[in-house]
Amino acid sequence: MEFIDTHQHLILRGQLGYGWTEGKAALAGDFTVADYRRLTAGKGVIGTVFMETGVDDDCYQHEARLVSRLVGQDGMLGQIASCRPETEAGFDAWLAEADALSVVGYRRILHVVDDGISQTEVFRRNLRKIGAKGLPFDLCFFARQLPIAEALVRACPDQVFVLDHCGNPDIAADGFDAWLVGLRAMAALPQVWLKFSGISVNCAPGTASVALLRPYAEAMLEVFGPKRMIWGGDWPVVDLAIGLPAWIDASRALLSGLTGDEQAAIGHLNARRVYGLAG
Repeated sequence: MEFIDTHQHLILRGQLGYGWTEGKAALAGDFTVADYRRLTAGKGVIGTVFMETGVDDDCYQHEARLVSRLVGQDGMLGQIASCRPETEAGFDAWLAEADALSVVGYRRILHVVDDGISQTEVFRRNLRKIGAKGLPFDLCFFARQLPIAEALVRACPDQVFVLDHCGNPDIAADGFDAWLVGLRAMAALPQVWLKFSGISVNCAPGTASVALLRPYAEAMLEVFGPKRMIWGGDWPVVDLAIGLPAWIDASRALLSGLTGDEQAAIGHLNARRVYGLAG
C-alpha cells in the first residue's frame, strides 16, 4: 500500500512560533523534511502535502511563504495553508497572495477557538470564497463539536470539506457511540471527505494499538467508505502517541481487509482528486 501523506507538519522554531507545543516533551526541538524522510524511508510514502502547523497567529502567513519554497522538493506536492475566515480585513488579499504559494487547500483549526467563530456569516462567506476557487477546506473539530461542523458544511454547499483526524473520537473516554452519531451526520453530506489520521493521539497514553483502533476504523469504512477517505500521517503530533512509522504500519493492518483498489483510493488516489495533485 502506497501513501500520499496529506497531513505532514514541520516545526521550524528558528523561524516560526509554536506556542501550542509548550510543555509537550515529544514535540521539543525542530521537525524537518530531512527528519521526515528518515522516518518514512522504505515505508511506501510516495508524496506529501504540508499541513499548516498551528503556528502563532502572527506567523501563519510567513509559514506558508516559507513552505512554498519547499514544494516540489522531497516529494512535497503542495501545501494546505492556514487562514482566518473570521476576519474580513486582509482575507481576500491573503487568498490572492496564496495563489502563488502552491496552496491546494486551507485550514483554520476550530477546536481551539470559541465554538461561535464558525457560525458567523463573515466566516461562512469567506469559506464560500475558498469554494469558489475550487479548493477544499480541512475541518478540525472534536467529536463533541461535530454538530457545529455539520451546520458549517450545510451553510457552504459548494465547498468541499475534509474532516481531519477521523472526527477526533474521544477514545480515552470510550466515546465511540457519541462520535459515531456525529460521523454519520457528516457522512450524509456528500461534499465531506474523511481524513484517516491523528486517531492514535486520542487514545489514553500508552494504549494505542491496532486492536483498540479497529472498531473505529471499521465504523469509518462502513460510514464513509474507501471512496471518501484520505490518509494522513499527522507527524510530528503522532509522536505524542505511537510515532509515524508505527502509524503507517497500523494503517496497513487496519485497512488490510480492503481490495487493492480500495487501499489505493485511501492511500493516495483520493488525495490526488480532492487536493488536485498531479500524477
